[in-house]
Amino acid sequence: MSSLQVKVHLMRHGEVENPQRIVYGRLPNYHLSQRGRHMVRLTAEELARQAHNGANIVYLACSPLTRTQESAEPITELLGLEAHHDPRVIEAENYFEGLHVNAQELITHPKHWSKLYNPLRPSWGEPYREQVKRMAQAVRQTAQHAYDIGGENAEAVIVSHQLPIWLVRRSIEGKMLPHDPRTRECNLASLTTCTFSDLDGKERPQISYSEPAAALYNGVIQLPGT
Repeated sequence: MSSLQVKVHLMRHGEVENPQRIVYGRLPNYHLSQRGRHMVRLTAEELARQAHNGANIVYLACSPLTRTQESAEPITELLGLEAHHDPRVIEAENYFEGLHVNAQELITHPKHWSKLYNPLRPSWGEPYREQVKRMAQAVRQTAQHAYDIGGENAEAVIVSHQLPIWLVRRSIEGKMLPHDPRTRECNLASLTTCTFSDLDGKERPQISYSEPAAALYNGVIQLPGT
């Protein structure tokens, strides 16, 4: 299958309405803001444009959380794809979920110290390796689904979250999983695209990245773990 080129677009959700700046993690009922809805609409329009120009986008999956379901809605509207909920692409577990956390609070409150001893794991949440394991399985199976539906040039979209997407990329690129959250190239409503030349796991997919909603980023406040 030398002509195989199956793509899986990992889309991050749009901006969330979160004026209290809570680390919302896996909490339910955190909805997209008005600007967030505009962001994901722009990304859906970009995918629709690609489909109009010949891209064979045949499958859509998303995390079961509110913000990712809402981010998938314009893709369903414009491309006519049902959004399949996949719990493997959910946000990472996080001890600080539900808290308003800043660096000073972490340092001055001893109650948090037991969760900060090992940033390489990390000790405050789901291990990086476990995130990569579940995400890699989901991405490869989604690529297979797309191929089964659409053949050698099929494409799929998975709507997920910043950290799981970023860890998939670092794993594919052969980089260490521990990292500075401020260095993540995975902005709101962005697309991290994995292009597979085989579905047997013998070759690593190629990675590309785009930001269809970049014009809306000015003034957005982003929290690690969201």
